[in-house]
Amino acid sequence: MHLPEDQLRAGHIPADLYRQIPPGTDVRQVVIVQEAPRSYTGPIVLTLLITMGSVVVLLVIAFVAQAVAASIVSVLSATCGISYTISRTSKRKRPPRALGK
Repeated sequence: MHLPEDQLRAGHIPADLYRQIPPGTDVRQVVIVQEAPRSYTGPIVLTLLITMGSVVVLLVIAFVAQAVAASIVSVLSATCGISYTISRTSKRKRPPRALGK
C-alpha cells in the first residue's frame, strides 16, 4: 500500500489526516470523503466542438468567397465584356504506344 488511496480503501488513516481528528474521537466512526477523479469528457468534447466549428466557419467563408467571385466575374463579363474560363482538362501523360508489332 504505497498510495494514499490504497490506504483509505483498506481502512487505514494516514498520519496527516490522523493529526486533524479532534482528540477523543472514535476513529472507527470517522468517514473520510475523497474527491472524485477528474473527468476529461467535458474538455475533450469542447475541443472537438471548437475544432469542428472552426472547420465549418472556414468552409462557409470559402463558399461565400467563391460565390462572390463568381458574381463579380458574371457582372464584369455582362457589362465590360471580360470573360474568365476555368480549364479542367486532364494533364496526365499517356504512356507511349508501341510503333509496331
